[in-house]
Amino acid sequence: MKTKKLLFLAATLALLIAVCGSTAFAAEGDVAGAIEETWDAASDQIKTVVDNVVFPALDMILAIAFFVKLGSAYFDYRKGHQFEWAGPAILLACLIFCLTAPNYIWGIVGM
Repeated sequence: MKTKKLLFLAATLALLIAVCGSTAFAAEGDVAGAIEETWDAASDQIKTVVDNVVFPALDMILAIAFFVKLGSAYFDYRKGHQFEWAGPAILLACLIFCLTAPNYIWGIVGM
């Protein structure tokens, strides 16, 4: 049993040394240029995904949180006769910011 564990440990160590111990060389050419070309090719797809998936998901989460917080603030008002505006106001401001972000965020980022 100990022999199998030692053999497994030795094989794992040898594989780790072979993979991590090898020298990596940069390819001949302009690495920064390759990264810029990749970014230029993918930037339209990234923008489409963020506009059609990320922002609507954030909007939905913030809208749900806003209405839940508004409801809980109302029920707290019925108990204590004092309405707390801070939580719903912050969530509403975040929701408005997130709803309008696709109109100006790409100008800030430079896309």
